[in-house]
Amino acid sequence: MNFKICITLCVALISNAFVISQEAKTKVIFVIADGISADVIEKLETPKLDLIAGKEGYTRAYVGGEKGGPSESPTISAVGYNSLITGTWANKHNVWGNGIEDPNYNYWTIFRYVTEYRPELKTAIFSTWLDNRTKLVGANLMANGNFKLDYQFDGFEKDTINFPHDDDSLYIHKIDEHVVNEATRVIKESAPDLSWVYLQYTDDMGHRYGDSERFYDAVKIMDDQMGRLWDAVQYRTENYEENWQVWITTDHGRSEKDGKGHGGQSERERSAWMLTNEKKLNGHFKEGIPGIVDIMPTILHTFNISLNKEQSWELDGIPLTHEVSLANATAVLNGNELILTWSAFQPKQEMAIWIATTNNFAEGGTDNYKLMAKVDASVEKAVIDLSEIPSKFYKVVLSGKHNAINTWVKKK
Repeated sequence: MNFKICITLCVALISNAFVISQEAKTKVIFVIADGISADVIEKLETPKLDLIAGKEGYTRAYVGGEKGGPSESPTISAVGYNSLITGTWANKHNVWGNGIEDPNYNYWTIFRYVTEYRPELKTAIFSTWLDNRTKLVGANLMANGNFKLDYQFDGFEKDTINFPHDDDSLYIHKIDEHVVNEATRVIKESAPDLSWVYLQYTDDMGHRYGDSERFYDAVKIMDDQMGRLWDAVQYRTENYEENWQVWITTDHGRSEKDGKGHGGQSERERSAWMLTNEKKLNGHFKEGIPGIVDIMPTILHTFNISLNKEQSWELDGIPLTHEVSLANATAVLNGNELILTWSAFQPKQEMAIWIATTNNFAEGGTDNYKLMAKVDASVEKAVIDLSEIPSKFYKVVLSGKHNAINTWVKKK
């Protein structure tokens, strides 16, 4: 073998091994602090959250899908959680309330994707609500691939000996504290690769007292808890040369009148926020208004997981790091014409428009898409003639250089 070629191959192999090694040291935590609208988090002093976010790591966000569109979703807790962990809205994941009657496990959660695509990674959940693991994540369920989490700390609301219930949700505060303590301990000792921390007390105080000092105090308690979690992350970063990506967000806002309710589509109920220590944030995060569904594909990107086309075309979220091409797909039927709009992030990039008239993916099948057109994405609008594919339902995918977006449209 030519000596130069040999040296080049050796360098390439060493470089590739280094990249893989670096990726293996990347860890992700996402936190849902329940029921805190953006106006509340912005007006209160939250020094720990500010420390984590730095100068550019905070943005307003939204929940509830496309208002008035096919993905409109109730601004209810379990709906928001599942939207985050599946990267899809309720019209796909099929969780419409806290009862979680019939989740559609064909839309995988971030935990199943990580388990299937990167089985060497360790996963963990630290939660004040048991149903997050048993119903939403769907761990140990045959209907959901029977995958397992490596660490689980939940179900404490069922333990009335150590956490006796009371009329003012103090037991929920104590469970939140226990959850955070366990999360910080396990992170410092074992450093799972993907962790979900869920805290409930803020929403309980919002329901009981609305926009009040009791609610605001609960938010400040959560801020302190995030400081302790951040200390554990810093310990790992400083002592183990690991790269940690942290996301903190909420699942819904609060009612306009007094903050005691949520569930509807008012601006405040849809108003969310997210913050992160990640520095490689793109224009969608910095200049747009991301959705809660965007965190999941971002984590996939962080773990270098590339989904197959069928799975990636179903995601409603887009990554918040590195380059993206498209966002915000909408579709309106006008007779046999389909009017499409979108937002483009890159100038003069070609985009393909694909349409299917079935939704077999929702039942575990495959949809056959037809290529309808290729257009310059920067025009941000196209009109498609549907006369050759008559249907009462259309599933539309706009595929750009860096990502794809999708929407549904039905004839009324």
